[in-house]
Amino acid sequence: MRPLIRTLAYPLVAGGLAIVLVTMASQGVVYWPLFPLIVIIGISIVALLERIAPYEPEWNRDHGDTRVDALHLIVSHALIQSAIAISFGMRALMPENFALWPTAAPMWAQVLLAGAIMDLGLYAMHRASHASGLLWRLHALHHSPERLYWLNGGRRHPLSALVLAGPGLTVLFLLGATPIAVGAWLSFMSIHLAFQHANLDYKLGPFRYVFGVAEMHRWHHKREFEDAQVNFGEVWLIWDHLFGTFHDAPKSPGKGEVGLHDQAIPPGYWQQLRWPFERAVTTTSEHPPQNVAR
Repeated sequence: MRPLIRTLAYPLVAGGLAIVLVTMASQGVVYWPLFPLIVIIGISIVALLERIAPYEPEWNRDHGDTRVDALHLIVSHALIQSAIAISFGMRALMPENFALWPTAAPMWAQVLLAGAIMDLGLYAMHRASHASGLLWRLHALHHSPERLYWLNGGRRHPLSALVLAGPGLTVLFLLGATPIAVGAWLSFMSIHLAFQHANLDYKLGPFRYVFGVAEMHRWHHKREFEDAQVNFGEVWLIWDHLFGTFHDAPKSPGKGEVGLHDQAIPPGYWQQLRWPFERAVTTTSEHPPQNVAR
């Protein structure tokens, strides 16, 4: 069972559901409630597979963070659904013959175009969040867990989530992107993020150089801050290759090698939302705290 999960989990689940999402979008299926249902199914499968074939068995144990991480995930997905609703609303205000977005292109091409724009914006703002004092403090919440598992993909400060996704979504809105294409991409990305942070023993072979899956993304969560400035890509790692931030090595970090050096981030949800603003930012925009993260 484990060898099959190791080689087929991502292609069958993420790849298979991506095909389902694009097919639904191509056939004019109404976004709500089927697209969010596909996301729930995908994430639930990742959570189940973690129990069958964990990368680190210790990471399947509740570290007192499951409830808070679940709240973060709910808020993160509420923001995603809000962005999709805004996309539908913005497109409705534009003329039918609005020419900036290639509405005549096949839906799979529109989804990939929306994904490329969104992913590049996420990469740029992700790097900025590691370079700026306040942005880092907002983003540090995402790096604070000492285990990586399916819920970590949604562990983000709401303001950090807006900073990360804002540029890409703004460009898509201004271009008049087809809302269902945006919705299909964000739905796939939600499933991918569960895989990206999963405590799941799976591999992607040579395709790990293309997709930001768990074996590559764990390097981004290394405890030492200076070693964590790699593999910023959300879905694609092409941006890391282009801009010199790609990193690979034989074995991903494991137990005791991820998290933050600074243990000051509190455990409560509302406390975590307040934490970035409770201490003065003492670093410059060129270098966040050296003792904070990896």
